[in-house]
Amino acid sequence: QVQLVESGGGLVQAGGSLRLSCAASGGAFNYYAMGWFRQAPGKEREFVGGISSSGTRTSYADSVKGRFTISRDNVKNTVYLQMNSLKSEDTAVYLCAAQPAILAASLTVFQRSTDFRSWGQGTQVTVSS
Repeated sequence: QVQLVESGGGLVQAGGSLRLSCAASGGAFNYYAMGWFRQAPGKEREFVGGISSSGTRTSYADSVKGRFTISRDNVKNTVYLQMNSLKSEDTAVYLCAAQPAILAASLTVFQRSTDFRSWGQGTQVTVSS
């Protein structure tokens, strides 16, 4: 089972940018579909963005579409979340998730938290207004 470690969170002013990274180890990274979720205090975990194991398909929550971009580097075993035009409502703990997806599933972008088998510990993003 792959292990995931997120980094890159921090405090940023509204309108600013951050890039989150999620480093994977212990598995064949290119076989995994990846996702980013976030959870704010008192709220349910919500899908932010996902990328297929093939890297050719992505999907985003409506709330971040046009502002956030997910990408992956299969050489560095890392998935990224570039976050631009940040808003106070983006404040949350951001978690990375992985799910094996090969062959016919290599084009699948998973969006439900229950679809993912492996999770990181999360990184805090705080956007000040």
